[in-house]
Amino acid sequence: MANKSQNIPTLTGAEIIWATLVGEGVTTVFGYPGGAILPTYDALRKFPIHHVLVRHEQGAAHMADGYARASGRTGVCVATSGPGATNLVTGIATAMLDSIPIVCITGQVSSKLLGTDAFQEIDITGITLPITKHNFLVSRPEDIAPTIRKAFQIAVAGRPGPVLVDITKDAQQASAPFDFAAAAPAAHRPHPMLRAEANSIEQAIELIAAAKRPVILAGHGVLISEAESQLLAFAERRNIPVASTLLGLGAFPTGHPLALGMMGMHGESWVNHAIQQSDLLLAFGMRFDDRVTGTLATYAPHAKKIHIEIDPAEIDKNVHADVALIGDLRAVLETLLPLVTPLDRVPHPSQSHRDGWVPTEWLREIAAMKGDASVRDIINLPDNGHLYAAHVIHDIWSEAKAAGRLAQTIIVTDVGQHQMWEAQYFRHDTPRSLITSGGLGTMGFGLPAAIGAKFACPEKDVWVIAGDGGFQMTAAELSTIQQEHIAINIAVINNGFLGMVRQWQEIFYDKNYECTPILSPDFVLLAAAHGIAGTHVRQRAEVIPTVTRARTSGHPFLINFQVEKEDGVYPMIAPGSALHEMVRRPAADPLIELPEAE
Repeated sequence: MANKSQNIPTLTGAEIIWATLVGEGVTTVFGYPGGAILPTYDALRKFPIHHVLVRHEQGAAHMADGYARASGRTGVCVATSGPGATNLVTGIATAMLDSIPIVCITGQVSSKLLGTDAFQEIDITGITLPITKHNFLVSRPEDIAPTIRKAFQIAVAGRPGPVLVDITKDAQQASAPFDFAAAAPAAHRPHPMLRAEANSIEQAIELIAAAKRPVILAGHGVLISEAESQLLAFAERRNIPVASTLLGLGAFPTGHPLALGMMGMHGESWVNHAIQQSDLLLAFGMRFDDRVTGTLATYAPHAKKIHIEIDPAEIDKNVHADVALIGDLRAVLETLLPLVTPLDRVPHPSQSHRDGWVPTEWLREIAAMKGDASVRDIINLPDNGHLYAAHVIHDIWSEAKAAGRLAQTIIVTDVGQHQMWEAQYFRHDTPRSLITSGGLGTMGFGLPAAIGAKFACPEKDVWVIAGDGGFQMTAAELSTIQQEHIAINIAVINNGFLGMVRQWQEIFYDKNYECTPILSPDFVLLAAAHGIAGTHVRQRAEVIPTVTRARTSGHPFLINFQVEKEDGVYPMIAPGSALHEMVRRPAADPLIELPEAE
């Protein structure tokens, strides 16, 4: 039915939901039906949107998250009221802490039942208030389109993040005119502080010109802002070495002479030492969380700090900024670049050493700290008869490189030791090639997030790297993979423990492995039960042939890598320690033969 005077259709609220999503460019959503959202599911057949049926609503939020991280677009998930909505909470919090734009649409009981403790009624807007950028409760059909469009705007404006829209069942069932254009939100007004003020820019230029030992700290904001080329140009202008956060990996090419590697708790030792010895830190889109800084009292004690950040709340929250440049990172760097004087008489660092590039004295000092210890510089890790997770990660990278598929490979990790080994042994040179839960550290994230990534980038090779503990948390999504006929490669790093917790127990709790040994099913048989092929690998020589088999199969494939049980991720920083006070692999450890950063 249409409004004849304006030729505007009248749709049910349920139809308006889908029509608005189509107008926003959405083609895929991840969800699970239920009573309070059933009118919306009934209307889905009328719209060109592919719905991915998850096995648990937490998986839906992680899939929307993985979709957003891989594509740079907003992910969408759908759930019913009550337990359906509360099952989204962990996924929403994961997206919030990592600044990922997702829109979550939940059904709610009819408006007349609100506040009565009706069946499957829960105050999901109240529950998610601390873990969303904003949320809405909609009880009228005419408010649905403007609210959803506003949600999409909020999700990506400024610092991205999740937005929840809770829609009552009667609003879905009632009708209203639908005018997509008229539902557009008012133009986004940037925060009044979101501008790099002239005096701050001048101060920053002075600090940069005076610095003898500068380091750039490249965070997730580089990728969010798509400022990779500006970061490269800035680093090369002054030959400033670049350290990366976990979520910043992929923003700066690892083979570049100015690339240092990952900083922080499990970062490279020379990176942390360089930060501690620096006289200027340029923080690009990162928030100085505790995993990066170590104890704050001893963090980079001699360094001035220039913090470029889009979220004013992050300025001076953890580390005092001598100069704060508040705004979009790419825009700020484009403002700074013409004002930064290039170093004299130093050839362009994109040239190799053989072509005559002479590093600065500061870079030579860092190179001396580094020596030949970098795990990233070791092409062939020795095979001593044991299979280590480092072997697996390195060989997945090596196989993709040999096949010419590195730029077309996305690694999605779960959380734990394997996550850190991945960051150490896989070279990420392509933006959005690493998808991992950083801020919340969500076990169970890997498998569903990989499904979202594959829908975002169907042409790419998507690998899940998960531990045996986290994998079991969301393993039911194997059936989602099979039902959707998508080819995802799964590497389970199986050491029979909750590995990272076990490592802490080993170092700090006198090897009291309380509740960390974990019994797992036969993962290959489990995959087979879902209709997915797989195999076990126990020897180093089997890794690359099996990885090639998985990558080229054209179907989902699971590899259970049975690795050493009590291997550890080194170096690491103990809680309360300074950034440079790293715990090293014990000298008496029989695994000492495995190379590590010294």
